[in-house]
Amino acid sequence: MRKPLGEKMMQHGKVTELGDSQFDVAVAKGLTLVDFWAPWCGPCIMQGPILEEVAESVDDQAKIAKVNVDDAEGIAGRFGVQSIPTLLLFKDGNEVRRFVGVQPKEILVGAIVSAI
Repeated sequence: MRKPLGEKMMQHGKVTELGDSQFDVAVAKGLTLVDFWAPWCGPCIMQGPILEEVAESVDDQAKIAKVNVDDAEGIAGRFGVQSIPTLLLFKDGNEVRRFVGVQPKEILVGAIVSAI
């Protein structure tokens, strides 16, 4: 198991990895798409490059983030994440859409555009 991220957010391309302590602040304003994932999950690994493409497509219209469920069990539990990957779209801190399983770029970009 990886060490918890603590107060430091990690950036992977245009996708930010969040830990428990940064989550609420990160989703509080604007649109944020959060991917709940784990490094041992095959479908989650498939979703990763798609998220990078989504981040490129939406640019500054939305933030794209990932939460490792092994490191942030509290956040995953708080949102009832039972299967991964689960992607939640937040608008000003409120969940507005939920996706379970690998999602194509077009579906995720469309959800972001619709929520603007």
